Amino acid sequence: MKIQRHFETETAQREAAQIRRMIVDLDRTLRILVCDIATEEERAQVSDPSDICYPVLARVMAARRDNLKITIAALQERLLLIGARASEAITIAA
Repeated sequence: MKIQRHFETETAQREAAQIRRMIVDLDRTLRILVCDIATEEERAQVSDPSDICYPVLARVMAARRDNLKITIAALQERLLLIGARASEAITIAA
């Protein structure tokens, strides 16, 4: 039973590390998108998304940005869940 808990803990640690790397990568992509959106708005001289002249590219990038924010939040939630499960496993093993 102790070996199984060790394996589960090790697997959880690997999964948590992978999720952290994904969050970092997605956050970097998110920051790039924010800059790209600002650049496109500046180029078009329109920053109001409700304006009919608002660039289509900026709209698409804003939608992508919003989706990335949701994905990052879901991954952070998953990371918290893994941490809680790992703490629980340590408590049970002790």
